[in-house]
Amino acid sequence: MKVSGFTFIRNAIKFDYPVVEAITSILPVCDEFVVAVGNSEDETEELIHSIGSLKIKIVRTTWDDALREGGRVLAEETNKALKAVSKDSDWAFYIQGDEVMHEKYLPVVKASMERWKDDERVEGLLFNYLHFYGSYYYVGDSRNWYRKEVRIIRNIPGMHSFRDAQGFRLNNKLLKVKQVDAFVYHYGWVKPPDKQQAKVESFNKLWHSDKWVETNIPQVDEFDYSRIDSLARFQGNHPEVMNDRIRKVNWNFSFDPTINKFSFKSRLLHFIEKYTGWRVGEYKNYRKRG
Repeated sequence: MKVSGFTFIRNAIKFDYPVVEAITSILPVCDEFVVAVGNSEDETEELIHSIGSLKIKIVRTTWDDALREGGRVLAEETNKALKAVSKDSDWAFYIQGDEVMHEKYLPVVKASMERWKDDERVEGLLFNYLHFYGSYYYVGDSRNWYRKEVRIIRNIPGMHSFRDAQGFRLNNKLLKVKQVDAFVYHYGWVKPPDKQQAKVESFNKLWHSDKWVETNIPQVDEFDYSRIDSLARFQGNHPEVMNDRIRKVNWNFSFDPTINKFSFKSRLLHFIEKYTGWRVGEYKNYRKRG
């Protein structure tokens, strides 16, 4: 079985992406790793080189900054990395620059890839998600956070990134997937407040005009983490690759998990999900196989 990891990244230092941790977290189960490094304003390419692994292959790309339709440029950059994956790889393991896999899950992930490698009815593998917010000690627990995404795909013609690179399609059809008993740790909302604000302003320009961003995104020096509806206290431990980053935290954020800011409708839907596990109206970017 051959496995290729792949990702895309741009301005990793400027916006404090844990991309080194993301890559190194799944590198042990990959035979190669393709990184599409976009035209950056910092030393992102040097940062990737610093990982020092012979498995890593860098593809230099140029982002189309004029493309502001639904974040489509993110899918285009993902596809550039996917296209550079070795043709003889069985699986392509995708991870974004703010996602990290805990080392405790690597054995089950590898076993799942081996189990389904020869079953062509399985086109992808589905992962659970934890979304950290404000600090490394709180996770989002409202309906605003997606619960699952496909992160391992079969390396076959017709496979491509969809919309804003959150999921994949095979010839524009939903993937048939199997669930993996593992979580992806998403750290996209845990940064120093100044870097988080800069990232929010820049990221929204992938969807909207400069005027829309100026009108709808507060023009402040630091992101206000207090504007959140509901969080839960994180009870586990983080991936080992994150330990050094966590030790260097230089801002404070606290939240009372017993207090939330739900509307009546949101409170009702949250209650249903909490006690039944059913998320009413949940969007699913895949089809589960039995």
